[in-house]
Amino acid sequence: MGKVLKIVQPKTWKEYFSDFLLEKQIAGCRKRTLRDYRYHITRFFDGLELEDWEGIQERLKEYFPPDLAPATFNIRRAYLKAFFSYLVKQGAIPQNPITFKKRKDEGKARAIPQEVLKKLLELPNKATYTGLRDYVLILFTLDTGIRPKEALSLLPEHFNLEAREVTVPGGIAKTKATRTLPLSPLTVQWLKKLLKVRPPEWGDAPVFCSQDGKAILETSWSHRLASYSKRLGHKITPYDLRHSFALHSLRNGISPFALQRILGHTDLTMTKRYLALTQEDLQKEHEKTSPVNFFTTKRMRKLR
Repeated sequence: MGKVLKIVQPKTWKEYFSDFLLEKQIAGCRKRTLRDYRYHITRFFDGLELEDWEGIQERLKEYFPPDLAPATFNIRRAYLKAFFSYLVKQGAIPQNPITFKKRKDEGKARAIPQEVLKKLLELPNKATYTGLRDYVLILFTLDTGIRPKEALSLLPEHFNLEAREVTVPGGIAKTKATRTLPLSPLTVQWLKKLLKVRPPEWGDAPVFCSQDGKAILETSWSHRLASYSKRLGHKITPYDLRHSFALHSLRNGISPFALQRILGHTDLTMTKRYLALTQEDLQKEHEKTSPVNFFTTKRMRKLR
């Protein structure tokens, strides 16, 4: 009797992706990064197989339209390129189809007017836990310029309210570098109130958690701010609060180097975005207040 030959079926992209995620997990990728890989890869490959090379090429055109924002474009590119590189290494595909470069992201920081920020802080109902949490989180972000994800990951142990400071550990910080941020007395006062209403059974839940003592996602916080935005008639995102801290601090005289350390920028490149905008402010103020305007106006009257 002859030998029975087993026909080994090629692995599907899902099988490769499972191995890929395991490799990333062992390498120390954060839970959020793994979650983002799942989102982008499964969304891209929906209805596709590795053998469908033409389909992959067409999907790339759909997934990276010309009008896609640079930040979104670069995020999608990074996750897909990493997985495609893995597939090439495993011999599953002949080459990485991501051959295009990243798009230059100039970024657009904007400061929310102070009168709008004041109205925003009046909206949360501080008589409820979620309203109190929202109020303190807005105040805390405006006081520190912390990134939304970093703020939502902070635990009670990271705060030293007597010293009026909070430490953002490397495991939480985007740059993986620990930094300590100063806190204003008003922010400390409200943080104490928020921590005081926490039930003991919440234990080590994040400081800015849900009413059930569970961590909340950055998207959930964005939705909360979106609901306030509708009532306010002014669009506000979590990163708008960070940008407002940076721009208002520069206008009030903070050193760019101090701002760089507080914001957690690895160098001054990102901080310069805010400096450029304050330079625009300077030009506008100069146009309005220059003494030359007096002479120009006077001369124009004479010419008339």
